[in-house]
Amino acid sequence: MELFELVIEMKLLERRMTMYEEKYGVLSEDFYPALMSGKLESYDGYDETRADFSRWKGIYETWLRRKEAYCEKKTRTEVSELLRFHPAY
Repeated sequence: MELFELVIEMKLLERRMTMYEEKYGVLSEDFYPALMSGKLESYDGYDETRADFSRWKGIYETWLRRKEAYCEKKTRTEVSELLRFHPAY
């Protein structure tokens, strides 16, 4: 996957995460560790939150993988060489 494709996908994932962050009032970076450590088990009894948390978890994990790939590619190449520059002439 090209670097610009990773950026586009990460931004799309961030938009989806924002919906859950606004709905539940916590950032994904705080939600995920709480979920993974079992601190949100009390919400398992509610169908809506269980479904939301499952989707949110998947979106966040995908974002983390894309972020890792982005950082890996970025460290191998100078940012000046990665820019997608399209002159308007």
